[in-house]
Formats: sequence, C-alpha cells, structure tokens
Amino acid sequence: MNNEWFEKDFYKVLGVSKDASASDIKKAYRKLARDHHPDAKPGDKAAEDKFKEISEAYGVLSNAEKRKEYDEQRAMFSSGAFRGGGGFGSGRTGTGGFGYGQTGGGGGFDFSDLLGGVFGGGARTRSAPARRGADLESETTLSFEDAIAGTTVSLRMSSDEPCPTCHGTGARTGTVPRVCPRCEGSGMQTSASGGVFAMTEPCDVCRGRGLVVDDPCETCHGSGRAASSRTMQVRIPAGVKDGQRIRLKGKGAKGENGGPNGDLYVTVHVQPHRLFGRKGDNLTITVPVAFDEAVLGAEIAVPTLNGSPVRIKVPAGTPNGRTFRARGKGAPRKDGTKADLLVTVEVQVPTAPTDDQRSAVESYRAARDGADPRAALFAGGA
Repeated sequence: MNNEWFEKDFYKVLGVSKDASASDIKKAYRKLARDHHPDAKPGDKAAEDKFKEISEAYGVLSNAEKRKEYDEQRAMFSSGAFRGGGGFGSGRTGTGGFGYGQTGGGGGFDFSDLLGGVFGGGARTRSAPARRGADLESETTLSFEDAIAGTTVSLRMSSDEPCPTCHGTGARTGTVPRVCPRCEGSGMQTSASGGVFAMTEPCDVCRGRGLVVDDPCETCHGSGRAASSRTMQVRIPAGVKDGQRIRLKGKGAKGENGGPNGDLYVTVHVQPHRLFGRKGDNLTITVPVAFDEAVLGAEIAVPTLNGSPVRIKVPAGTPNGRTFRARGKGAPRKDGTKADLLVTVEVQVPTAPTDDQRSAVESYRAARDGADPRAALFAGGA
C-alpha cells in the first residue's frame, strides 16, 4: 500500500465535512467537476491535475464500503498503527483498489460514467454492456391479388423503448446512474458451485445493466425502458406466399447502451381467391369445357389474375383433368421473371340433357358400335 494515499484528505479536496451525506458529496463533486473539467479548460494542466484529484476523492467517498475502509485505515495511518498491505492505488487498479481512470479486476471509479450529463448531454455508459433490442412479431392479412402484386401495409407496433424522460438511463432528470459496485459495470457476476466450477450470471445488484440508479426516473421507475407504440409502413414484396414470414432487419425494438435494434418479423396470411389457386410460384385455375369441345377440340378464353384473358387451344380428344400451361401468367419470381398459369380442364357432362342432346348422344353410342372403353382393364385375364 502506498502511504501517501492515506495522507490525502479527500474530504478537504471536495470541501465537505467528514460526516457529509452521500448527497452532499455528490453535489460538491459535480460543482467542482464543472469548474475543473478538462473539456471546460482545454490545455490547462493545472485544471486537469485538479480534476484528477477530485475524481480520486469522489471515487472513494461515493462508495460506502470504500469510504468506510478509507476512514478506518486513514485513522490507523494517522495513529502510526498502519504498516503495509493492499488498499489504494493509482492509475489502473487490481482487486480492492481505488483508481483514477479505468479499473481492473476490483473496485474503481471512472468519472466519465457520472459526468456524461455535465459535458456532452447524456450519461456515458462505458461500463454498461450494449444490448441488442428485442425482435418483434406482427401479422397481416392480404387479398390474393395484393399478395401476387405486392403492396404496402400499415402496422401498429408496441414495444419497450428507451424511456423518453430519462433517455434510457433510468435516472431522474438532473442525475446520472453510477457503475454497479458488484459487477463493476460488466452486468455479470461469477459465482462458485461446490468450490470447483464457476458460473457466470447476470449481476443480482444491477440485474445485468451494469449501472445502479440511486434516484430513479419518475416515468420508468429506474428501468430505463417504457412502453411505446408506433405505426410503420411495411412493404410486402410481390409474390409472397400464405404463411410466409418476412424479416425486416433493424425494425424491431431499439437496443440499449448503443446496442443494435432488433428485427421485425411479419407473418403474412393470404385470403383465398374464388377462381385461382397457387402451386409454388405457378397459379392454378380449373376451367369447364363442354363435352363436344373435349371431343372435337376448341379454342377457349381463360381468365388471368391481371384481368386480360389468355387463349388456350384444347385439342380434339382432350380427357377430363388435362392441364395446359399459359407461360408468364403466374406469380413473380425472385429473379424478376414470372411463373406460369396452370389451366386444368373439367369436361362438363349434362346432368339433365334435353331431347336433342339425348338424341345426339344416342347417335354417338350407335356410332361407337359397342366398343368397350374398359376392355384394356381385363386384358390378360385375372
């Protein structure tokens, strides 16, 4: 231990009495920090040294445990009973020490965590871990036509966002959070299990934030997050399928402490169409054809989704259920081309034929001359 640390009167440095409250110490420090901060007096070596001195003092006196140790060991040093040992240090510190600037494995204080609100307009959270925002889920229902053509939908989203009052710090306006003394800003703590294994888990003091709020924000009560609603215009690409999940990167909840935003996932539901179906990127339609058209052949008009009919040639002798392909009349593909329209014919048989129709069919039966269309089923015996 360096004895000169205990020769310093940190109370005198901050201009407070030895029985000063934590609030008085913080108030004195903030006033001195404003007066001597290097940003306020660039190039002033004396101001920089003074700022280091008051930061040293506040780093000790702002922490109840360190203040107690300082008071006890300073009393021992003053009485001559103090001899060596570990304790205070300067610069980068190890376990159990105090220091100006960054800390090592143990205690320590970084004035930038407290003074961000004084110079720069917000609390710096060097020690608070950055966290990615939560992913959000939403759903939308489209008409069949909009799913094929693509459209823009309006989505109302609700999520936890940085509190608008404290801007995510969790601290009341005019105050700033301090680095968690347990995890030293990492947000994680290590606990031993049976003396052999060590487990890392979120700090139970700061609950993984890395910061401790002494004077919580009146809006978010110290959490730094608040419920927020927003309306988003989301573009649904052409050719989307029923049940497809679309990812919108960075459109989810906002991250914490500089972390990236989460993603938004939109599940699309497509309403059925009265005429058209879908098979992959191809559209499908079933078209009725008359008995004579199937037998003698015909050219028929088939509707398409864009409203312009396409002509399909049905050759003579077309059986029921045969499928024809109208190229380029299907859904858009990812490569910019269009799939096809699959046209399946359904031969219509009169359910209540007129006398003329019956007579014509009877003539056809006579012309068939008794040929059995099922004869091939029985060829070669049982």
